[in-house]
Amino acid sequence: MFTKLTLKNFKAWRDRIDVELTPITMLLGTNSSGKSSLLQALLLLKQTAASPDRRIHLNLGGDEVNDYFNFGHFNDVLTHGASPRQFEIGFQFQRPPGSQPDGKQRVDSGEFTAIYGMTSSGAAVIQELILCTGPHKFRAVRRDKGAYSLFVDEELQPRGKSRAYAPERSIALPAEAIQLLAMEGPPAEDISLAIRRELEGIAYLGPLRRKPERDYVWNKSKPGELGIDGAGVINAILASALLRSRDEGAGQTIHDVSSWLARMGVADRLEVRQLGHSTRYEIVVHKDGVAANLRDVGIGISQVLPVITLAFFAQPGSTVLLEEPEIHLHPLAQSALAELFVGVSRQRQVQFIVETHSEHLFRRLQTLVARDQVRVDDCRLYFVERNGAAAALKQLQLDAYGRVLKWPDQFFGDALGETREQARLMFERQKRARPA
Repeated sequence: MFTKLTLKNFKAWRDRIDVELTPITMLLGTNSSGKSSLLQALLLLKQTAASPDRRIHLNLGGDEVNDYFNFGHFNDVLTHGASPRQFEIGFQFQRPPGSQPDGKQRVDSGEFTAIYGMTSSGAAVIQELILCTGPHKFRAVRRDKGAYSLFVDEELQPRGKSRAYAPERSIALPAEAIQLLAMEGPPAEDISLAIRRELEGIAYLGPLRRKPERDYVWNKSKPGELGIDGAGVINAILASALLRSRDEGAGQTIHDVSSWLARMGVADRLEVRQLGHSTRYEIVVHKDGVAANLRDVGIGISQVLPVITLAFFAQPGSTVLLEEPEIHLHPLAQSALAELFVGVSRQRQVQFIVETHSEHLFRRLQTLVARDQVRVDDCRLYFVERNGAAAALKQLQLDAYGRVLKWPDQFFGDALGETREQARLMFERQKRARPA
């Protein structure tokens, strides 16, 4: 689980910010305020860590198949007018107990910080990399001609200097540097592995999800990821429904998804039907005694289906990034999303970082705090706004009853002002309607 995100001179975030992250973190604010950039910083590191080129320092994208975003040029990421021309991304993480993917990881918490500059060819390059875990701290600092000096803890003199010590994929020290630091024990290598696994554990669903088809071909496999637009969701549901006889527990996903669709009031259950003896299948939605193809029901079901599926598809201990999960949902269903995030986070140790415009989702989370179904310390609410050309972040402090201690101005519009104006106009019209 990510516990802190640090940015400086990254897109709209000019001044350094330290964003505390919890099992449920909600980002609210106006359009184009900088909310999505907070998620994109983590996705930029994730696609860099997955790059086939280990020598790359930052993968700004361009591969439409394998990359999450095309960030463009270094200057498109750097805050306009930043001096020096560098930006910083950092995070801290803490693995929940019992959530190690193979039980062998030796680093349960750590910290990553990278400061990026630009080469003469326009490529992003690490100026300084800091990896920390427990009492151990390792630094790689770029010198002249692309050489890097290696420092341990707070030492003033480097252990060595060489171009061979250049970091790999932003997150790792190369084998030559690991060998030089071998006297420090395993942490120098283990912290890079732990950071990589934390980034690999990120699952992302964007605001634009794929529209449903009338039927689907299934090749009897499970998807590795659901995709930025939820393209793999149907395969996950088909695998859950059709592999249950061969894979213990495989049918749980479709059961959980159906249960939450019912709780949201948008469907009673889902069913998978094979078309004849072919390899094609359709998804049938049952509601109020009527069965209909997924293509023929309201768009809201197909748009929320990836959100619910991802909540149960993500591995325990992973982090789910969501943009506008409430899109095309009616208010009651939007509210139920808060219960989904709280329940899954508690039961499956999945972290949710959600960018939303939904007042109903926000209000239900307040109610869950008041019901004592989620601790105040387990959720963070932030309001993002523009301060001129730069983004600004305000934490919404909740008390034990879910009340916001200090509201930002016109947080969800001017509701009181609208009510006041409606009353004024009503009285004016009634006055004009009275006989003279």
